Amino acid sequence: MGTTNAQTNSNHTRNEVQLSGSSIDAFFAGTVILVTGGTGFLGKALLEKLLRSCRRVATIYLLIRSKRGQSIEERCKELLKNPIFDRIRLSYPGALDKIIPVKGDMGMPELGLQPDDKDMLIQRVNIVFHVAATVRFDEPLKVAVNLNIKGTDRILDLCKCMKNLISIIHVSTAYSNADRQEINETVYSTQIKPHTVIEMCDNLDDEMINVIEKKLIGKHPNTYTLTKGLAEQIVLSKGNDLPIVIVRPSIVCAAYQEPFPGWIDNTCGITGIMAEMSRGIVRTVVCNEDLVVDVVPVDYVIDTLICASWYNATQRTNTIKIYNCTSSTMNPISWREYGSLLKKYAIQNPSKYVMWYPGFTFRTNKFLHSIFATTLHVLPAFVLDLIIRIQGGKPIMMKIVKRLERAAQTGEFFAMNEWKFYSGNMTELLKFVTASKDCSDFNLDFRNLDWDAYLHQYMLGIRKYIFRDDLNTLNKARMRLLKLYWIQKLIQTFNVFMLLWMIRSAFR
Repeated sequence: MGTTNAQTNSNHTRNEVQLSGSSIDAFFAGTVILVTGGTGFLGKALLEKLLRSCRRVATIYLLIRSKRGQSIEERCKELLKNPIFDRIRLSYPGALDKIIPVKGDMGMPELGLQPDDKDMLIQRVNIVFHVAATVRFDEPLKVAVNLNIKGTDRILDLCKCMKNLISIIHVSTAYSNADRQEINETVYSTQIKPHTVIEMCDNLDDEMINVIEKKLIGKHPNTYTLTKGLAEQIVLSKGNDLPIVIVRPSIVCAAYQEPFPGWIDNTCGITGIMAEMSRGIVRTVVCNEDLVVDVVPVDYVIDTLICASWYNATQRTNTIKIYNCTSSTMNPISWREYGSLLKKYAIQNPSKYVMWYPGFTFRTNKFLHSIFATTLHVLPAFVLDLIIRIQGGKPIMMKIVKRLERAAQTGEFFAMNEWKFYSGNMTELLKFVTASKDCSDFNLDFRNLDWDAYLHQYMLGIRKYIFRDDLNTLNKARMRLLKLYWIQKLIQTFNVFMLLWMIRSAFR
């Protein structure tokens, strides 16, 4: 391992590591990296980008637990088969061998590490990307506290022992302070402290926790944002002598350009709703279309993580820097514009699985929404399930509608509120990245994000990666959509005639 960019002392003082030729790739040469949460959406994208754009990385240790009877080696092998690594396999086939699984669990004391593995990480690791978290909005408080708060505490304890550490990236969320309207790049103090919440969860039974959960959450929408905010306070209190920064992405969505335009591998949150909007299943949503939606492509987030790690190690300060990785500050788009582009490209590039002609309405009146949801979601799903059951099939539409309704409800808070994010540190980081030799490999300037092009790729990505629908079915899908369009028009015409007939009958 090169001493120019991999050695540090225990005090982590400034100027320990000098940037080699203003190159991000050169900074990572010979480094040993630890990644938590590497099997998730963000983690996969981070691993791929590190291997492709920072090819001289020595080793990437992946903290991973056994799951459903699979060993960590089996899980890692399965992970590396993911299509996201296709470019790596083709261009740099040996690079995947740099990823080495280490058995560990964020939810266990001391991360569940074996003594030999722990000692190896302490001696070898230079850079830590702490990505692991539970991102479920409806996660029970005890689980969220254990993984998001205590998990962060555990990883920091490990980092404090590391002999050659030069940079730590803690991935938080822009909504860690969702109870505020204006959010600066700072860690906010709260009335209730993280260690108080930890003690409550450790000592109280589930019934008592359920009783006090709402009070603890307060103005936060869910346990996720609450625990991520409290985890930041852990970072602030324990990270003063560590080379650590916090990156806060907003709603992380499909890739804009890398590793592939439109790449997405899950239906969590907004992606799942968009997918069913494109199929014509979701037709009413609680949302204030006049507000700004803050979504960020996953490749912008990954580039921010990597560049923040580089800048943190080479321009170390005495304070913990925080980066609000948000699009609304530099390049805002309203829900109305976002929805219009979504519909445009859902119609232009339909999936063969389209159920009805795409069309949806954003509504702020929840009572009105519930009426339309019953008539446009529940009743059609019930009828379709009845037909499927008569034909001897297994009904699924009501399950889909209920799942979507739960997802929509958890997202209502973000669709009915707007935040002002300050991003001075992001602007500073962008300036230094632009001056680097390999700036073309890293894109974190949201001003370059073309929303029209992005939504086009996003909808194609949903079609390809979520529906597994190849482009060779596009012509048939368009023919199906055209039929659905005329069926919709016939039904609308019939409804108008029926309405006129009833009005006429009433006045006879």
